[in-house]
Amino acid sequence: MVDQNTMTFEKLITLAKKSRDFSQIENRVNDTKVLISYFSTLVNHELMQTSFLSNLNVKDKNLKIKALKDLQELLPLSEMSITNDIAEIENKLYKGQLIVQIENDASNFLLININSCQTGLRQFNDSENEFSVVGPKMGFVEDIDTNMNLLRRKINSPKLVIEEILIGSLSKTRVMIVYMDGITSEQHINTVRERLSDIDIDIVWDTSLLDQVIRDNQNTPFPLYLSTERIDRITYTIVNGQIAIFSDGTPYAISGPSTLFDFFISPEDYYLNWVLGSFFRFIRIMGVFFSIFTSSIYVAVLTYHYEVIPKDLLGPLIESRANVPFPPILEVIFLELTIELLREAGARLPTKVGQTLGIVGGIVIGQAAVAAALTSNILLIIVALSALSSFTTPIFVMSNTIRVLRFVFIILASFLGGLGIILGFVFLLAHLFRLKSFGTPYLVPLFPFRKNALADTFIRSSFKFINKRPEYLRPRETLKYGVKKKKKTKGDLNDE
Repeated sequence: MVDQNTMTFEKLITLAKKSRDFSQIENRVNDTKVLISYFSTLVNHELMQTSFLSNLNVKDKNLKIKALKDLQELLPLSEMSITNDIAEIENKLYKGQLIVQIENDASNFLLININSCQTGLRQFNDSENEFSVVGPKMGFVEDIDTNMNLLRRKINSPKLVIEEILIGSLSKTRVMIVYMDGITSEQHINTVRERLSDIDIDIVWDTSLLDQVIRDNQNTPFPLYLSTERIDRITYTIVNGQIAIFSDGTPYAISGPSTLFDFFISPEDYYLNWVLGSFFRFIRIMGVFFSIFTSSIYVAVLTYHYEVIPKDLLGPLIESRANVPFPPILEVIFLELTIELLREAGARLPTKVGQTLGIVGGIVIGQAAVAAALTSNILLIIVALSALSSFTTPIFVMSNTIRVLRFVFIILASFLGGLGIILGFVFLLAHLFRLKSFGTPYLVPLFPFRKNALADTFIRSSFKFINKRPEYLRPRETLKYGVKKKKKTKGDLNDE
């Protein structure tokens, strides 16, 4: 029985040693060797030093530690227990407790609760930039040890592995690679290790810099890795079989491999009923197409394709543009640039002032532009809705890409009309087909086609249909959770 427990504990320690934040300390109480095992990101180091380690320095040479009870009597701590249950030891270790062994009592373990409760240190941020109405609001902070603490509290599993690497010849910035052992593809893990190890740079300012350096394609406006400050979002990606990268000094983490559709998924989709979650996700994706193509279609139609305008709309359209002296392309560029200026100004100003500027400035400038015959009422509505649609994208970096693409299609429409929009869309698809994230195609599951992964792409299907990890991530363990069929009760049979 003793050997079996000891062997099981050794396996637990072997798994824990894969993570950079796992530590073991050897100490002595007189002639008795004491071994302490713990996760440095989960324990309170000040309490550990003052109430635990300092009391091990016993000066009484007549004191003999024959069992863990003798050691327990030395410590001025209330939350302690002795056990030989490996399941309990595993649970407590990953919740921030110390596991103490002595050589005279190898079959038992002393559990000491001194988990991290740092005073004066923010435990988490409010995720203001990725706000959701439903669900937790917890976000990461700038301190990487605190972030690892938050992550380990969310994923309380020995499979969670944290590796550390120092990047920056001047800054020596701590960068953490986080993944699930036995789930995440070894090929992806090795790819991340190699790319981070090959970085030769002076200072790492932010994870966004790492994103740009390690990405598969340096010349694309599309984000190839998911950047987020939300704990629940990064937890989902790690459990799903992706790899997360943290950098000291920034509250944002990046994860990959990522696909195009990952950037239109909101954590809120999973907190709502699947019908509501699917509806809002579909609206989000439709909003992207509306934002990119609406202004360019307006330019193409008014410049080259008057014949496609319905007769009932032709009158109001001509009337609204009767006094506008500019061609459609200049009219659209003027309004689009105005919207972008308001957006940039609002982002740089304090929150309250920025909100006022966005609302009041938009109304005043819009009305003044129409009154001065610089633009038409119809275009003002189109551009406003187009800008509004771009705000539905949950990830800010993808929202920026959509803003840039809108201008590209407007210029193409001004030169070639509808043909320019079609050619632009074809080139855009060809570019997306070539993109990869850690070697994974960017458009998967559409290209290459993966039928099983479509259940969580355009819509969010019921949980019983999305209980497997996507095949394109090459997970070593496919099943996320089992789905039990509901047993029919006597009442259910009567209802039938």
